[in-house]
Amino acid sequence: MTDPSERSDPADGERSLPGVGLVKGLGVTLKTMTRRSATQQYPDVAPALPPRSRGVIALVEENCTVCMLCARECPDWCIYIDSHKEEVVVPGAARARQRNVLDRFDIDFSLCMYCGICIEVCPFDALYWSPEFEYAEYDIKDLLHDKEHLGEWMGTVPPPPAHDPNGEPAKEETAAARKAAIPANPAEPPAAAPSHPADRPAAPSRPADRPAAAPPRSAERPPPRPGSRPAEENATGEGPTP
Repeated sequence: MTDPSERSDPADGERSLPGVGLVKGLGVTLKTMTRRSATQQYPDVAPALPPRSRGVIALVEENCTVCMLCARECPDWCIYIDSHKEEVVVPGAARARQRNVLDRFDIDFSLCMYCGICIEVCPFDALYWSPEFEYAEYDIKDLLHDKEHLGEWMGTVPPPPAHDPNGEPAKEETAAARKAAIPANPAEPPAAAPSHPADRPAAPSRPADRPAAAPPRSAERPPPRPGSRPAEENATGEGPTP
């Protein structure tokens, strides 16, 4: 029970006048009546969505190579892919080549968590984000979109945003600029040296003021010095008679 001493007498404090709360409420209503309404008239007026809104995933079937990266990286396992192999005969090749043909590409949007991992890991730009979000169904089974249905969403994919002029240029732009810098007619290779001696240019003549080369030394043996033994006597060990 409440202690009687803790009860406050209305006469001791300020007594609120009747209707004060009603007047305050009407004051807030009058303030909002003079302001412009910010209510979006959806669905009569389409909302202005950010450029990177995540609505639905679109598929470009021609770019898909059935690498299975999107299905393996999906944390919800909501992507189902089936394919088969076909042989392609290449003229001049020793044997026929094989390529994957996409048979089934389904995404179950009742399981999708819209993380965007499948779009980021796709190496061939086969998946794109579309800002379209009006695809609710009465039956949950109808949220399984096949490749034909996913391909129809490509018409709603916005163009990529403009590149930042102060940022690093794209790899495609760098490669195109490098290719444009290469001249159309490259320099001709140097001419080969003539193989026949008659076709070779004559050697330049020696200047007149240049001294002639010294003649080669004779192969004769120099005369022996007085008192020295000949080579033959040194070889036999016999010397001259004293």
